[in-house]
Amino acid sequence: MKNYVEMLITKYPYWNRTAGADHFLAACHDWAPAETRGIILNCIRALCNADIKTGFNIGKDVSIPTTYVRSPQNPLKDIGGNPPSERPILAFFAGYMHGNVRPVLLQHWSNDTDMRIFSRMPHVKGNKNYIEHMRSSKYCICARGFAVHSPRVVESILYECVPVIISDNYVPPLFEVLNWESFAVFILEKDIPNLKNILLSISEEKYLEMQNRVKRVQKHFLWHSEPLKYDLFHMILHSIWYNRVFRIAPI
Repeated sequence: MKNYVEMLITKYPYWNRTAGADHFLAACHDWAPAETRGIILNCIRALCNADIKTGFNIGKDVSIPTTYVRSPQNPLKDIGGNPPSERPILAFFAGYMHGNVRPVLLQHWSNDTDMRIFSRMPHVKGNKNYIEHMRSSKYCICARGFAVHSPRVVESILYECVPVIISDNYVPPLFEVLNWESFAVFILEKDIPNLKNILLSISEEKYLEMQNRVKRVQKHFLWHSEPLKYDLFHMILHSIWYNRVFRIAPI
């Protein structure tokens, strides 16, 4: 990375005009915040690991969502979920016990009959068991692992399940234009023991409103084989443009 940037500095005039502020770098690895320091730090970093504690700079850096594209030929394959009346599960989570948060979640709620909180689920071709749980749950728990980000945030939206984000210091993607609190629930890591009470305190009317908004913002989290207006490709570029425009000092 350092060698490549030094090549840009030597070969082209653009980096030196603004010390790299007119450039952006997309990096989705957990280590990306640590690997994009030094002379790279001044450029706009589009990071999945959008963690304020590890140096994510709100107003300069851009949070990008972690997504799986299971079918490059048909990225929209199998998205969508059950209507609210056919979602009997209050909340669902399944995943590796990475980090400190997920074991606490499992400890408190794995035996609750209203929720489905698992470690790993048995492997089924096409991940059908996992997907069906998301489609049948009102709320989908997006608990951090080692890093603050999780693919469950986008998966929840694709399967029209209200995301419940348990990840302190996480900056959600596209927050420059989306009002996340209108379609997602944010719970502090220390409040996991009170998770069920918090979810049950949300009225049915409020839940239906949030679930409807999840369906409305879904188009912004979709990949297409050829980008379409307002899809994830364009929304990420918009966030990069937005942050660059608002960093330029007026003359």
